[in-house]
Amino acid sequence: MSKGLHFVVSTLLGFAVRCTRVYWQFIITAKRPALAGREAEVKATLSDPDESRQSRQDPQVRLFHRENIPCRLCTAVRRGDGAACPITAYPAGAITTGERIWTRSR
Repeated sequence: MSKGLHFVVSTLLGFAVRCTRVYWQFIITAKRPALAGREAEVKATLSDPDESRQSRQDPQVRLFHRENIPCRLCTAVRRGDGAACPITAYPAGAITTGERIWTRSR
């Protein structure tokens, strides 16, 4: 990994999500301080989600949901020109509406 790359996670949808150290710090300080120390849960949500949906507001955004302890987590990812990066992640009471792309077989 390059110096600025913090993590790369392969998704079940066939693309990788890349996040820089600088952007991860922005997420956990400015956007979602509650996610500090929960990086492993965010990465697990991307690599092993319960469900993925396409955002209703932006067709380039995929929403990955996973039931984590102590709550469900949603990680929003923007895809563009072959690259994908997280926009944000947040605790979600329910799965976000939008077109279902993938769901775990039960």
